[in-house]
Amino acid sequence: MSAQEVNKNTGKQGAARAALEFVVEGKVLGVGTGSTVNFLIDELALQRMRIPGAVSSSNGSTERLKAAGIPVLDLNDVGTIDTYIDGADETNHRRQLIKGGGAALTREKIIAAASGRFICIADEGKLVDTLGAFPLPVEVIPMARSYVDRELARLGGRPVWRENVITDNGNHILDVHDLRITDPVGLESAINQIVGVVTVGLFAARPADLVILGGPSGIRRF
Repeated sequence: MSAQEVNKNTGKQGAARAALEFVVEGKVLGVGTGSTVNFLIDELALQRMRIPGAVSSSNGSTERLKAAGIPVLDLNDVGTIDTYIDGADETNHRRQLIKGGGAALTREKIIAAASGRFICIADEGKLVDTLGAFPLPVEVIPMARSYVDRELARLGGRPVWRENVITDNGNHILDVHDLRITDPVGLESAINQIVGVVTVGLFAARPADLVILGGPSGIRRF
């Protein structure tokens, strides 16, 4: 493992540990997906009696939570969640995010919407001035993939089908390259209006309430 990868993992683990202070004793926790969240689940496994269970955003996180002895609950049975903790592929200084590298964006967005507080944890390398260097994931109904591809191209992006990837919802992912997203809320709305789009991995209309970044120099919150 390179020094850069070690620093990234150190940052991710630090951010995950820092987020533990926002886990409310006795309350169901919303848990996201990805490598940083895996560190969070490992930390929760050491103190799993603090929470009665979790609502998970992906099958992968569900399996990891169950292996840690943490009950996984259905959002329909839980209702409103106090706190949701998830990672990001990019964040700007306004806590607007690109998510979906792990193809769990739709469930992540649902849980974020149902939560009173949304906390994003990541390594410090995920902070950018302008979103878009990371290809923007869009989950689409399979039969609409080529149509949505053309519509996304009209918005100025270069969509690429993430082949051999099926979401937990049975859909496809288009990753949109070559974007410089200066109006995240507007672009999120425009993409969501395309027929056949399930959701877009822009979390801008409902950004994170708090971003925790970890790095070699420590923890940064904003």
